[in-house]
Amino acid sequence: MEPIDELRKRYHELASLAGSLAHEIKNPLSTIRMNMELLHEDFENSADPEMRRALRRIETVNRQCENLESLLNDFLRFTRLSTLELKPGDLNAQVDQVLEFFQTQATNQNISIERYLDPDLPSINLDPQTLQAALVNLVKNAMEAMPNGGELVARTRITRKGVALDLIDSGCGMEASALINMFKEFYTSKDSGTGLGLPTAKKIIEAHNARINVQSEVGRGTSFTIEFPTPKRI
Repeated sequence: MEPIDELRKRYHELASLAGSLAHEIKNPLSTIRMNMELLHEDFENSADPEMRRALRRIETVNRQCENLESLLNDFLRFTRLSTLELKPGDLNAQVDQVLEFFQTQATNQNISIERYLDPDLPSINLDPQTLQAALVNLVKNAMEAMPNGGELVARTRITRKGVALDLIDSGCGMEASALINMFKEFYTSKDSGTGLGLPTAKKIIEAHNARINVQSEVGRGTSFTIEFPTPKRI
């Protein structure tokens, strides 16, 4: 059996290689997409039936390019995540910013966002950019589970070991198989999902020395709980 340090070295080498390959794929893919958009402009005003068929094919290629770009972006975020520079910060402020970002979409979907953010919450060590990316993934997942409206509750609270964030939706919930596999790379039950959003969120949360738990019931909704440790006092 290989020593742990050697396994870690090989893992980082493979992650670096995979990240470089994904980056190299992005460049020609962007060129393809840009040229397809230009072709779309050339064909979109034509009334000729053959041109209209060509336009539909161009739109199909464009959609696939968008899907590939989304997959590559998620993959690059996943492979590049390493040790974070954590500094004391306000969890409530991070949650507020993410919820504000989704407010317009929530209104359009008839989703009520309820905030129960403890004003006495102590600071936690965090990296604002990556933590927000994780929270965006979780809230996005909740919104997609409520296409016909519902309620999203965001609650922060003090626990024995630190602080916790609960994100509770009244959406469709998940089957047991989806619940078991949801944090596995490339697993998705959605037609347009990359299968990296939730695994990346979990990886970011764990890089904050935190843990994430999920409870879900079909037809009743899903609850994500993230527990963060409070910084040790000097």
